[in-house]
Amino acid sequence: MIKKLLHSLRTLGIIEGISFLVLLLIAMPLKYFFAQPLYVKYIGWAHGFLFIAYLTLALAYALKAPKKFLWLVGAFFAALIPLGTFVFDRQLKKECNRE
Repeated sequence: MIKKLLHSLRTLGIIEGISFLVLLLIAMPLKYFFAQPLYVKYIGWAHGFLFIAYLTLALAYALKAPKKFLWLVGAFFAALIPLGTFVFDRQLKKECNRE
């Protein structure tokens, strides 16, 4: 159960990280340079949903595993920083190999 939760967290982290990059590197330039704000609206919604889902899954994993509070803070900040979830995934991959 915990290993499946960890695998889901890793997968969702990658998807959330990609959505963040699409928002920053594609949707935002389209909005500000080409006056296409609709992309930010819909990609922003998708990213917001993925962000909340990632944090919820991180909390569920932290409670099941059990992890320290600082681990959960690290997962939160990884989701706030561009490329952060990809860096945090390295730690999750190590944890996955240990289990």
